[in-house]
Amino acid sequence: MHNFFEFMLGLLKEPAIMVGLIAFIGLIAQKSDISTILKGTIKTVMGFLILGFGANALIGALNNFSTVFTEAFGVSGVIPNNEAIVAVAQETFGYEMALIMFFAFIVNIILARITPLKYIFLTGHHTMFMSMLVAVILSTGGIKGTALVAIGSLIVGALMVIMPAIAQKYTEKVMGTDQLAMGHFSTLSYVISGYIGSKFGDTSKTTEDINVPKSLMFLRDTPVAVAATMAVFFMIASVIAGGQFVNTISNGQNWVVFTFMQSLTFAGGVYIVLQGVKMLIAEIVPAFKGISDKLVPGAKPALDCPMVFPVAPNAVLIGFLSSFSAGLLMMAIQGMMGWTIIVAGVVPHFFVGGASGVYGNATGGLRGAILGAFTQGICISILPMLLLPVLGGLGLEATTFSDFDFGVVGLVLGWAVS
Repeated sequence: MHNFFEFMLGLLKEPAIMVGLIAFIGLIAQKSDISTILKGTIKTVMGFLILGFGANALIGALNNFSTVFTEAFGVSGVIPNNEAIVAVAQETFGYEMALIMFFAFIVNIILARITPLKYIFLTGHHTMFMSMLVAVILSTGGIKGTALVAIGSLIVGALMVIMPAIAQKYTEKVMGTDQLAMGHFSTLSYVISGYIGSKFGDTSKTTEDINVPKSLMFLRDTPVAVAATMAVFFMIASVIAGGQFVNTISNGQNWVVFTFMQSLTFAGGVYIVLQGVKMLIAEIVPAFKGISDKLVPGAKPALDCPMVFPVAPNAVLIGFLSSFSAGLLMMAIQGMMGWTIIVAGVVPHFFVGGASGVYGNATGGLRGAILGAFTQGICISILPMLLLPVLGGLGLEATTFSDFDFGVVGLVLGWAVS
């Protein structure tokens, strides 16, 4: 029994395997032939892995950009990064996090079965992040052992169906179907962006309708546009930081060449993410029919935020720039007010800001994308600052949780256990 439990925890630590297992179960439930089961399962895992490869390339380039940017503009402060804060907390709360994550997935399936919230949350790393956040805050409230795991599992499992449901009205508008849901704990970013777009936007002109002069037609190609935009930002930061500094992180590569290569790496990462998303959705949605029919009638997969990127690629870029601008503005305000400075993390502003741009565009066109992403960019700059005191000893670290939902859940839970 102990070995089986360790095996299950091992599976949960490999999100690609977990997603593949869901596809496998779905295809078996449909009584598909062995060839279809193998093909669907393997391609689902491959799609998830390809998505991860792209994300890693993106994050590597973004981290280098962040280092250069921080040096260029003399900014220091707390850098919100989910992976970093989880790595810091892993030593103390790793076991509790793994148990909460395991049982939360079971709670998710049970709730999807017995309630109208028919969502199966498939973004494993965000389940892990939320499990860690809940474990840390319950612990600071004096809750330990079995009680911590039981309460934490119920909270995280409930969030895995509640959060996709909150965003579903807007997700359906973005995706053009109600058979897919958003499984990313920045749900409130997308809801706010969709709402702002619907109230203050203008659907007569969308981000994808932007007229590009013939001389700039190459920018209609998404990877090229992303590479060119990133190259401009990166080069400005590199020039101000100085070639000598950039050379210290370029592993001996000329700083100008390094800057351009990192911009192209970033764009390549975006392209890989888009391809991984397409493969994952193409396989997981048909496989889910089996789960819908047998285990959880009417189940809908809740997937990671890059799911929406192929819908409106221009909106992703515009959303990122708008969200990042809001982050820079908030850094200036926090500095002037003497508050803790939350450094504008390029990773959350790209992924969450980009997806928020897509939601804002769906409800309010170009204006909705700009205003919606900018508004949520302000929110993800304020909430990490407010969350720091709730994290106890972890609040002393130079990093924190970055996404909207972590801030709200953390503050509410911190208030409840204090």
